[in-house]
Amino acid sequence: MLNAVSAVAKNRWLYLMVAPGFLYFVIFKYVPMWGVLIGFQDYQVFQGFMASKWVGFKHFERFFTDPAFWMLFRNTFILAFYNLVFFFPLPIVIALMLNEVRKELFKRFVQTLIYIPHFISWVVVIGIAYIFFTTEGGIVNEWIASIGGEKLNFLVSEQWFRTMVVSELMWKETGWGTIIFLAALAGVDQQLYEAARMDGAGRFRQLFHITLPAIRSTIVILLILRLGSFLDTGFEQIFLMLNPLNRNVGEVFDTYVYSIGIQQGQFSYSTSVGLFKSVIGLVLVLGANYIAKKCGEEGVY
Repeated sequence: MLNAVSAVAKNRWLYLMVAPGFLYFVIFKYVPMWGVLIGFQDYQVFQGFMASKWVGFKHFERFFTDPAFWMLFRNTFILAFYNLVFFFPLPIVIALMLNEVRKELFKRFVQTLIYIPHFISWVVVIGIAYIFFTTEGGIVNEWIASIGGEKLNFLVSEQWFRTMVVSELMWKETGWGTIIFLAALAGVDQQLYEAARMDGAGRFRQLFHITLPAIRSTIVILLILRLGSFLDTGFEQIFLMLNPLNRNVGEVFDTYVYSIGIQQGQFSYSTSVGLFKSVIGLVLVLGANYIAKKCGEEGVY
């Protein structure tokens, strides 16, 4: 006991530095987890957790038999799949390209340029998309009309909704996603490249035999973590883009939980929907981590 106290006292500044992050996770992540209990109750606000009636899996049964379930699952899964296929590899590609740039000033300029969109709110991003793609004076549609084409109603079209969502995400977050990969690339031993050049290896051979193997573990870990939020398709972005004409392909679990839980006050039912999504994420993380370990990678744990 005395040794533990002595160790804490010796490293008090380190513990003090960690304290804000620790408190954040306790207060905003772990304590709210008790809220999932209302998914198994007919929760009444004025009765609270203890007095509300327990109903078991009633709300889950209602959700799985709801005609909207497959529509929500399909829309969420397709958007999540598109994000994984098109968005996840892009920061890796950009980081590899930036790593090959030898002009340090130009490299810093490009990095800053692609980081900036991350700090723009989704409200502004959707506003920019409206300016570009609206049929009433939108830049893209005006250009289409100028070359003799017919204007396309991108903002309310079911066919263009998913393309718009994924494209906006790629524009906004790709630069920010390169940070971790650039940090991993900075740790690659430069002597490996020198030895490869002496053996006659060109840029592409160095890329495939040195660079990619060096950051493979980072890619695997980030992929596992990404699978944990696989069904998190971005509430704010999709909510701002939804309208009655594209809702059939745009309504996802996150927006459904908001409309049912917040707007209609069905707290227990919306909690069961959110819990279902979280369980799917947990299963994906455990499965991906298991496969990674079997393939010889470190995994998350």
